[in-house]
Amino acid sequence: MRCFAGLLVVCAGASLLFAQSDPADSEIQQARVRLEQLRSLVEAGAAPRAQLAQAEAKIADAEDAALLRRTLYGQDLTDAQSEEMIAAANRRLDRRQQAFDRAKKLVDAGVATQASLSDFLEEIDRARQESDLASQRAGLVHELTMMAELERSVEEPIGSAPPAAREIGERHDGDGVFTPSTFARVESAYESHFGRPLPVSAMGETAVHRALGFDHRGRVDVAIHPDQPEGVWLREYLDDNHIPYFAFRQAVAGKATGAHIHLGPVSGPLAHGG
Repeated sequence: MRCFAGLLVVCAGASLLFAQSDPADSEIQQARVRLEQLRSLVEAGAAPRAQLAQAEAKIADAEDAALLRRTLYGQDLTDAQSEEMIAAANRRLDRRQQAFDRAKKLVDAGVATQASLSDFLEEIDRARQESDLASQRAGLVHELTMMAELERSVEEPIGSAPPAAREIGERHDGDGVFTPSTFARVESAYESHFGRPLPVSAMGETAVHRALGFDHRGRVDVAIHPDQPEGVWLREYLDDNHIPYFAFRQAVAGKATGAHIHLGPVSGPLAHGG
């Protein structure tokens, strides 16, 4: 779970490169118009059907590239969107593998040189990295979803709950105040103690929380298990400084279900129109 912050930085940096090469939506629309014109020519027997298939494949790839621009390198995803992201990345990888296979046949037939395959191999490598990054990001989104679902499942105060409920988590109300300056103090203290940034998984409201109808504004989730050394230190710091938090462990024994520490007061249902 400590990879949350690092991967988000990678995604944000990569977005600048990807945005430069990703076709604009208007270009895709223009390509669709040309595709329909080509389709008419093919149906009239004035153009080869293979040319139509190539044009359709190019548009499909451009649409997948646009989808990845909005998701893989975006900042806010739902679980469902992350599945679409993985599918798009895998389709792009498959297309590049198929292009390589076609080129390899030409090499095997003596029509093209072995050197001609280098560009295809580079394309496959880039697409595979893209697919791997999509899988990593989808994993983080799924983890965030489990965190949000775990918070939403706890409706009653768990600070005074029976011991069995404490397996799910612990609640500390502190002085009930959690502001940006409060979070800045927590963040600074953690980094000073451990020499690395606080692994924040959700800063305020996210697409996941909105999709679940869960109001997470003004709250922060930290991807640390409460019983890990970092989690124990953080809970003690929050206790000592009277900062409200929830420490969530797991809802089902033996399964990873979004364990984390929620900074701030309890969240509630998102108000209609909120």
